[in-house]
Amino acid sequence: MLPDKSTQQEWFKEYIEPHERILRGWLVADYGGEHDVEDVIQEAYTKILETYKKRPILSPKAYLFSSARHIIISRLRKEKPHKKVYLEDIEAMGILNDDSIVSHQIMRSEELELLKDAIRALPQRCRQIITLRKIHGLSQKEVASKLGITVNTVETQTAIAMRKLSAFFERYHGN
Repeated sequence: MLPDKSTQQEWFKEYIEPHERILRGWLVADYGGEHDVEDVIQEAYTKILETYKKRPILSPKAYLFSSARHIIISRLRKEKPHKKVYLEDIEAMGILNDDSIVSHQIMRSEELELLKDAIRALPQRCRQIITLRKIHGLSQKEVASKLGITVNTVETQTAIAMRKLSAFFERYHGN
């Protein structure tokens, strides 16, 4: 079912608008004039809303920055059709710079959101055990004691959780 206009507006205000200031700063620092930046932002917003109407967006912030980056690359190619745009030129502008703070934060945020989704998809017992083991760093014995189960159950449920997480990520990356 497609989201109605009210739902789209609420989603946009909650998941996209809070990132506008960071996006604007990144674009001004690495791309150019304020007029061009405003156009890129508006075009990215349009693209995001069109996509959101068709399917859920797993990581809105990452999608926003990725959309803006693609728009810039496309504009660079169109600006001077007779002149080739080389990867080095794009890298010099910081558009593809994976070392930049913003790119790193976006990727980390997207990875964390994906991990949260994967953990939420686990059965309750697997979710409890994997959270205590891998996130809180408890030993198998400590988890068993805390949950009132055997160490063997912790081992088995951890293995099940890891298989399910692996399958989740395979499905995600397969799409």
